Formats: sequence, structure tokens, C-alpha cells
Amino acid sequence: MPHLDTSKSIVRAAEVLFAENGFAETTVRQITAKAGVNLAAVNYHFGSKKGLVQAVAEKFLVPLCDHVEHALAERLSASDFRVTLEEALEILMRSLLMVNRDNDQALAVFMRLLDLAYMKNQEELRDFLVESYGQRFQGLIRMVREDAAPMEDDEFFWRLHFLLGSITFTLSNYQTISALEKREFHRDDAAVEEVLHRMIPVLAAGFQARADKTFFCRI
Repeated sequence: MPHLDTSKSIVRAAEVLFAENGFAETTVRQITAKAGVNLAAVNYHFGSKKGLVQAVAEKFLVPLCDHVEHALAERLSASDFRVTLEEALEILMRSLLMVNRDNDQALAVFMRLLDLAYMKNQEELRDFLVESYGQRFQGLIRMVREDAAPMEDDEFFWRLHFLLGSITFTLSNYQTISALEKREFHRDDAAVEEVLHRMIPVLAAGFQARADKTFFCRI
């Protein structure tokens, strides 16, 4: 199985380098050198660096979607087919933790991937993520919508992206924020589990807040 071993080695090397350096900053030459393979191997197995990025995305998104769907189905069957907003968010957080437990590079790479997808000139990557995995999150999104405050579709769209942005920023900068907390409060580094747990009530409150049609009307 030399071809399979080569492609796996390339993906593993790419994960580590993408997590450490980011996508744009990591070159194909660095990846192949770390994997110990020929420079042409990336094009042979993945077509291009973009194809390799998609392969790395699939490695994390497939188990994430599997965890979310399984946990949601399990919770629905045990709760008369209703899931609260906080429960839906906990399912998401637990699923992120499960993927990270299986691969300790997962969250760092996944957050960098989401950052990359929303950068300029990354329509191809965004389209790939939405078309390949968007539908698999619809059950969870529906549960969030059903327990959120009444709002128009465009308002809910923005709040979903506020959620995505909060998770991406926090986990992308987890080490830095944890170091700041340690210096400020003289405590041990916060575990990822603790950070994700703390986000749930904040994100839930964001979905449950009323949607005002008049801008800046609170003062």
C-alpha cells in the first residue's frame, strides 16, 4: 500500500505545518520535506496544494459531522424530539472535543481552515466546505433556530456567523488567551474543555436576545 502510505504521510505532515504556520505560510516543499516524499507527490496524490487543503479539511470535518449527527440523534430520541439551545451548543462543543481527542492538531488546523475560508479569493474553499458539509449541520442549526428568539432569516444568518467567529477566534488564539489569564489571575492554563464550556451560555444568550429593528436603541 505505498500510495496510501505516501498520501497519509503528506496529510499528517500538512496538518502539523498548517497548525504551526498557517496555510498560506506553509509551502509544498516544506510539506514534502517533512513527509519525506518527492516534491511531485502532492500534485500526484492531491492535484495541487488546494486539493491537499481539502483533504486535510475532510479528515477533520467527516468525524466532526459524524459526532454531531450521532449526538443529536441520541439526544432527540431521549427528549421527545426537542433539543434546547444550550443542549445544541453543548453537542457542538462536545463534538469539537471528540475530534480534538482523536487528533490533538485537529482544533488548531480546523480553526485556521475556517479563517482561511473567509479570506479574500477563497471562494473555491468556501464552496467546497458548504457544498460538502453544510447539509450535515442543518439538523443542529434547526434546533438552534427553534429555541432562539424570534428573528428574520437574515438576522439569524448573522448570529450564526457571530457564533462561528467567536469559536474561531477563541480556539485560534487559545494559547495566547490562556497565557494572559495565567498572568492576570496566577492560575494554571485553562483546559480546552473549560473554555468551550464557558462559551455555551454566552453564545446561547446571543441567540436568545431580542432582535431590534432600530439601530442602537438601548440608550
